[in-house]
Amino acid sequence: MCGNNMSAPLPAIVPAARKATAAVIFLHGLGDTGHGWAEAMAGIRTPHVKYICPHAPVMPVSLNMNMAMPSWFDIIGLSPEAEEDETGIKKAAESIKALIDQEVKNGIPSDRIILGGFSQAVIGSNKELAVLQCHGEADPLVPLMFGRLTVEKLKTLLNPANITFKTYPRMPHSACPEEMLDIKQFIEKQLPPVN
Repeated sequence: MCGNNMSAPLPAIVPAARKATAAVIFLHGLGDTGHGWAEAMAGIRTPHVKYICPHAPVMPVSLNMNMAMPSWFDIIGLSPEAEEDETGIKKAAESIKALIDQEVKNGIPSDRIILGGFSQAVIGSNKELAVLQCHGEADPLVPLMFGRLTVEKLKTLLNPANITFKTYPRMPHSACPEEMLDIKQFIEKQLPPVN
């Protein structure tokens, strides 16, 4: 990743089909890489948007018996009361900020950059941030209850009118075509073409 000390390869990038006037930075989930999500983003690509899918560094993850795997931060437990890796979360945020800063240096205004992700949470500090949160109703790893708790917490931090929570019947801990279409429509609404 750009400008940080985390050992991870350069992001997988889906370039814009024409001049990039917007960017989507999409973070993968635990144990994954950016490559699969770059492929998914290519499938819903909007011509003026550059898609950046960084790779998390490999680190021991407490939840998985300290097995080393790609992770944005350590996950200690899955219960709402579980301790959180504040230091790791801050390092991940710094890495993401470096990616955003690089895109701004490349000429894309910060208000034309969307931050998204799968499974490991992502949030910005802008109260007027538009949020699309999607969750599978049959997710055995991150139960729907946690998705609902997350959206309720987001509503206390951000403008609730800007938060959309969508669920998908029979969808496990993965993505489905309906969800990808919803993501595409969200991106197109938030990042319309500019001249």
